[in-house]
Amino acid sequence: MAFPRRPSAFLRYLIPAALILCVFYVLTGQPGSDFASPQNFRRPWAGLGAQKHPIEYLIDSAEKEFANKISRQSHTIAEAAAAYRQRRGRHPPPGFDKWFKFAQEKNAVIVEDFWDQIYHDLEPFWALEAQRIRKDAWDFEMRIEVRDGKASSGSDWFWTKIWLKMIGTVEGLLPDMDIALNAMDEPRLVVPWEEIDELVGRAGQDKRMVRAEEVVTEFEKLAKPGEGPEKDFETPKKVWEGNKHYWLIARRGCPPTSLARQSPVITDFNRTPLIKSSFALPHMTEGYVSNYTLSTDFCHQSDLQALEGVFVEPLSVSATKTLFPMFGGSKLAVNNEILLPAPMYWNEEERFMGSQGADIPWEEKEDAVIWRGVATGGKNKEDNWRSFQRHRFVAMNNGSKITLAEQRQLEPVNFALPPKAYGLKAQKRGKLGEWVASWSNVQFIDLMCGIKGQGVRCNYTDQHFEVTKGMPMAEQFRNKYLPDIDGNSFSGRYLGFLRSTSLPIKATLWREWHDSRLVAWKHFVPMDSRFGDWYGIMEFFLGVDGTGRDEVARKIAMEGKEWAERVLRKEDMQVYVLRLLLEYARVSDPRRGEMGWVGDLLGGEGAKGRDNELVKDGEGEVGSAAGEA
Repeated sequence: MAFPRRPSAFLRYLIPAALILCVFYVLTGQPGSDFASPQNFRRPWAGLGAQKHPIEYLIDSAEKEFANKISRQSHTIAEAAAAYRQRRGRHPPPGFDKWFKFAQEKNAVIVEDFWDQIYHDLEPFWALEAQRIRKDAWDFEMRIEVRDGKASSGSDWFWTKIWLKMIGTVEGLLPDMDIALNAMDEPRLVVPWEEIDELVGRAGQDKRMVRAEEVVTEFEKLAKPGEGPEKDFETPKKVWEGNKHYWLIARRGCPPTSLARQSPVITDFNRTPLIKSSFALPHMTEGYVSNYTLSTDFCHQSDLQALEGVFVEPLSVSATKTLFPMFGGSKLAVNNEILLPAPMYWNEEERFMGSQGADIPWEEKEDAVIWRGVATGGKNKEDNWRSFQRHRFVAMNNGSKITLAEQRQLEPVNFALPPKAYGLKAQKRGKLGEWVASWSNVQFIDLMCGIKGQGVRCNYTDQHFEVTKGMPMAEQFRNKYLPDIDGNSFSGRYLGFLRSTSLPIKATLWREWHDSRLVAWKHFVPMDSRFGDWYGIMEFFLGVDGTGRDEVARKIAMEGKEWAERVLRKEDMQVYVLRLLLEYARVSDPRRGEMGWVGDLLGGEGAKGRDNELVKDGEGEVGSAAGEA
């Protein structure tokens, strides 16, 4: 996953007036979809000869991206250290040699790009005083403490216990530190974009390669929380915001010229939502996701404020503008938590991972879609449920409702028919609903009513949705296609889907620790969060009248499974966490500017090569890719 660079000063303050006027019209206009217009499809492959389906081009591009990424794999510590310096612009942290040995013992694939998320998360902290970072960490109520190679916690919260077990597996290789944890489903840090931009800029100015002979190679010991020299350090007061429209909180993390910051705020959710897929154009090509990372960033997609439960009414809101080192399991693009592997991934609970049935041969599966879930996403109520993503996806898979909409007998209350620009065969014949019903098995198991005493039902959505019994993951794996739709935050079953022999189709706005390791269209199928491309994706794979591409679906499913079993194991989580916490310990140390590992430059393993000698002599320049993360 490549993180987008910050815009130039010129672009940062250039606000296209026509675009803003268009946004105002879109957000205040009539319900429906604008993606039907042919001009909303970018066609960069036009004129290339034989016409291929857009998804075929995307798959070809994904193959090249993955091959390029893997070609940068490091096999020796010298290669790993050189790749680090080139990409990060600093020496690796103290303990890098132990980390590399640990990674090799765990048979980990070592590609420097795999840890981009760590540096994206930690970069702003290089501009804060180390004493402030330390005090903020041990002063937080829910934390894990590491002292003398032993991790402990005073919290009995189940997520804390799981994270403690995970960190405990590498505790002997860790320096002293305190780790503040977010125990909520929802992320809590949204520092204004302007402040983060300034901090990242300052951090970049201080980035340098210290002469090898002058590098500090050991971490210092810490006193017990509250007893160190930083105890008297004045830290900014944290003001926790609650009972506030979360869109107003989240969008401050977007650039000031972004559509999220400039567009009108929607407060009326008691109507059919505006599904305006033209906002997806920056991350889509010919109607399909071509930039997965950008698709998870809502800053250019202001219509999502009325299409995602987290922006409408999350279960809980407790957010602050103050940056401090809080760790969490997932976050939106604008949040400032430091990502750890989520507890459910480490715990490998059967309800999330579904190890039973994960290896059913592709040929024995049904040519069908399966989804079972709860109507989560936040607090759905009578006057807002139409804006929740899971409600929309389930409705879009109801063949009867689609048929009624096709025949203009009943207008959809929370979704739109697919844009005609997709050229769907079943839609042209007026048989879209019939076709969808032939392969889709998508239902709620609990409507999560906002009214007490309703059980799994809900009086304001009963007329729109059926409720069925839950289905074990082992049974779901008997189907070839597994859509994965966000709930209150990220979906905990994604890793289980990837490890199975079925094909995950992923729609999300949430970032996770492993994103840089996966390539969309190579290991999974990406889907826009509006789901306007859903039917087109399924026609590509399932087809109509025997025109499907079953072998292509099988290939992505199998390659995703094989790759997940190589780079998304518990061992890979350990390697990630160890690397992350070594970097966190360094950025928390007052001597951080001089700290590093330079064993390869001082006569250690692989101490040769022109680039290494330049750094050793103090003449090295920061590489062109430094700080890309």
